[in-house]
Amino acid sequence: MAETTLIVGNQPWTLTVPTERAIALHRAAFAAPTASPQQLVHDALEKPFGFEPLRRALTPDDCITVVIDPALPHVAEMLAEVLRHLQSAHVDPVAVTILSPPGSPQGWIDELPDEFEDVTAETHDPTDRKRLAYLATTKGGRRVYLNRTLVEADFNIVLTGRGYDPNSGHAGAENAIFPALSDEETRAAFAGEFTTGPLGALREEPAEVAWLLGTPFFVQVIAGEGDAVQDVVAGLLDSGSEGIRRQDARWRGQINEQADTVIASISGDPANITFTDLAQAAACAARVVKKGGRIGLLTTAAPALGPGAEFLRTLDGPTGARKLLAQQKPDDWAASALWVFAAKSASLFLASSYPDNVAEELFATPIHSQSEAQRLIDAGGTVLLIPDAHKMMVTGERPA
Repeated sequence: MAETTLIVGNQPWTLTVPTERAIALHRAAFAAPTASPQQLVHDALEKPFGFEPLRRALTPDDCITVVIDPALPHVAEMLAEVLRHLQSAHVDPVAVTILSPPGSPQGWIDELPDEFEDVTAETHDPTDRKRLAYLATTKGGRRVYLNRTLVEADFNIVLTGRGYDPNSGHAGAENAIFPALSDEETRAAFAGEFTTGPLGALREEPAEVAWLLGTPFFVQVIAGEGDAVQDVVAGLLDSGSEGIRRQDARWRGQINEQADTVIASISGDPANITFTDLAQAAACAARVVKKGGRIGLLTTAAPALGPGAEFLRTLDGPTGARKLLAQQKPDDWAASALWVFAAKSASLFLASSYPDNVAEELFATPIHSQSEAQRLIDAGGTVLLIPDAHKMMVTGERPA
């Protein structure tokens, strides 16, 4: 018998798997974060990947747009470090606009130090044609319209987290520009063009659009366990590959065979967990579970459900749901479709703070405790445990 502790929300759950039934999750070794999130951002700005300190690329007269992902843990602290670096280049806060994607939370504004009260906050509205500007036409013939503030800025900085995305393979950096900050039609098209495969479609178009925009400077945050920040890498467009390398080093895993039961946990402050996190964790497990097996998804959160997830609750089961989602094109299309993929792949068991009827309407059997999760394991067959499954990418073969 081997005991393993998974962090579920902020609580440790200790589960026991017989050694002969346990499937090993092979990962690169990693250490705890070496510094605070602010210090990691500071160091990345002072020593970017393949570039000089950011301030040397700026002038005091520049108008700067800083694209952020407000869902990042410690986002206000890290943003403040970026703004301090701009101050060191004599850029006045009044010349800085902080740009967020549509529908994102804005609590970070109140957490910024008073010295940055003059920055402008803007939330991208893909439906407002006056707030869009034509950028260029891609090699594939797509006319690209982006947020006007972004297009007209003298310099753009993109502060976002790296992660795994069913559309582009890896989230963050150039993908936070396109399609995230494009027009409504383009965003809707990309929401439906994704795969449930190991690394998504790996599109080159977001990188091309970032290049067409000029020289955006990326600050790529690699998540740690829970709400921790593991690493930060900064630099121009060519730093994207280094960000992906560090993301994979922390969050990529391999197994030798699929499992009868996959237990996938989600750690961190429940208030920061989204339905997309739940869907990505469920899909991570579904990629490596045997057809018809069991997935136990463990969280203490009950994130708000978007229109797509609410629509799923009206259906009798997951069969045909993805086609219906494609017809409706809700904002949470991709997350809802990932959830459907997991529910069709295996029997889904959900420990959460949702009422039982909500879990059931999401095609899951509710479970409520560590002992019930243990009973899933004790039911027999091989077992795989995936900690922080919403951040992981697990594939079925070990690298040579």
